[in-house]
Amino acid sequence: MKNPTLARTFRTLGTEGKKGFYTGRIAEALIEVVQDLGGHLELDDLAHHLEVGSEPVEAISLPFRGQGLSERGGGKRDTAAAAPGPDAGIELWEHPPNGQGIVALMALGILEELETAGRIPTFGPADHNTAPYLHAVVEALRIAFADASWYVTDPATTPVPTTGLLARPYLAARARLFDPERASDLVRHGDPSWASPAQTASDTVYLAVGDAAGNAASFINSNYGGFGTAAVPAGTGFTLQNRGANFSLSAAHPNAQAPRKRPYHTIIPGLATNLADGSLHSVFGVMGGFMQPQGHVQTLLGQVVGRLSPQQALDAPRVCIGAGMPEDDGGKPSDRTVYVEEGMDAAAVDGLRARGHRVEVLRGVARSLFGRGQIIRYTVDEVEGTPVWSAGSDSRGDGAAYPA
Repeated sequence: MKNPTLARTFRTLGTEGKKGFYTGRIAEALIEVVQDLGGHLELDDLAHHLEVGSEPVEAISLPFRGQGLSERGGGKRDTAAAAPGPDAGIELWEHPPNGQGIVALMALGILEELETAGRIPTFGPADHNTAPYLHAVVEALRIAFADASWYVTDPATTPVPTTGLLARPYLAARARLFDPERASDLVRHGDPSWASPAQTASDTVYLAVGDAAGNAASFINSNYGGFGTAAVPAGTGFTLQNRGANFSLSAAHPNAQAPRKRPYHTIIPGLATNLADGSLHSVFGVMGGFMQPQGHVQTLLGQVVGRLSPQQALDAPRVCIGAGMPEDDGGKPSDRTVYVEEGMDAAAVDGLRARGHRVEVLRGVARSLFGRGQIIRYTVDEVEGTPVWSAGSDSRGDGAAYPA
């Protein structure tokens, strides 16, 4: 396949940099196709974006000491010799709003609060992907999505209560919505203002890379649904993204569409560190719209609870609430359906149905709903003290894990 117009675009970027994209021939073609389709984008908007540039953000995180991590140590480079205690555990780092990484953080926090309150057990490897385990994960995600679907928007235009949403008292309050025997009714968003009065401002590709010194990077990129808008500016060779699909059309919603405002954004790279010394635990990502934070939680817990390797954690059957992508009924997890991947134990499926979940088992090509992930894990050999890298690449996609 040849794409000479895209090659011409790349040559322009190579000689002119970002200015060659946001002004001149490419910018004019981009505006023309948008306006021909009824859109309101103007050259001044592109010039404004060029002037503002990429805006650096601070990652948000949540310490996680649940599921036996504080008892068995593992807080320093995940070695068995690490002493248990308050510094044991991992810290999960995610992209802040307008990204949806906060869903994964909130779900983990709710699971820890449930365990602390004695409402779910400390699951062992034999419990991984059983009905009680999956019920707890699904309900924690459902509660987290209820808040994120309301609060996640562009913090530059609308305050997002990130601190309050991640506050332990708020997570404990939200955890009280959980019933270990029954699926919840549709959950409404909560009000985190009491927990933190000060409010703070699929065509996806994921890659992870690590080096011999224990450094790693987690990167993800996407133009959203399929080919994005499927609108191609003349002579450019690329399609425009359709991230505006994640705005709300309700004027009263914090995520309501507005000029020069960023919408709720689905792509999130993940990274986890060890609480004891801040060393790397893993970098990971799961592609697939609203499946992404759900995949983060499930693959991370697969390693923590199931004691699975990165590849085993990726290969394990997954669950998904919501249709995942925008072309599939809006994508957002707005009903009680739990999609379960073929290969999940039949007893677990029956157990979810017995708890009131509307379960659909997906087979064959429909399994694309459950995303495609990559993981790089960093540990230290207990005997020799040498760094050990392990990696996995999702069998549902076309990626791979390679040593340099």
